[in-house]
Amino acid sequence: MPLFYLPPVAWFATLKTYQPDVVIEREEHFPKQTYRNRADIYSPDGKLSLVVPVIKGSKNHTKVKDVKISYDFAWQRLHWMSLQGCYRRSAYFEYYEDDFAQFYHQQYEYLFDYNEALLQFILKAIKLPLVIQHTETYEALYPNLIDHRNDFSPKREFNFGQKPYFQVFEDRMGFMHNLSIVDLLFNQGPHSLNYL
Repeated sequence: MPLFYLPPVAWFATLKTYQPDVVIEREEHFPKQTYRNRADIYSPDGKLSLVVPVIKGSKNHTKVKDVKISYDFAWQRLHWMSLQGCYRRSAYFEYYEDDFAQFYHQQYEYLFDYNEALLQFILKAIKLPLVIQHTETYEALYPNLIDHRNDFSPKREFNFGQKPYFQVFEDRMGFMHNLSIVDLLFNQGPHSLNYL
């Protein structure tokens, strides 16, 4: 499995299918325009992409574990304000708010470390027991494993038969599929694992 920034619901549904035997890829080259540094949330105006900027030069032939986060502008403040604005009225935002806030005040040097810290918190929040293993070398193919490294993309729909759940702005544009796990968590709270 690839490691994403606030991964989409489909990623977690896939993770739950194979847990606890999941290996996270950390040796691949950083691919552009993926969920590795992007998350989609539901805003009053529709889908909103939150993008973690990376340092220029980190995009080409750099291993994902070595990609550094750029702090040239206050993206953390922007992301946190977006999460608050979009989910303040959700049923469980206040319950998780303080724990999430720390990820938007503390700076991490590497994107992989930031994503992993967020993942550990989310796994704990949804009560999904998982021991994370990492790849030690890059392999183009894993003949003895099911490879999901290229299955999730913001450019194409991942159809996994997702059933609707309540979303804050669904009365405006209907149910939006496969948003970030935070959409599910803030709207379903402790019921998120059952939903997955």
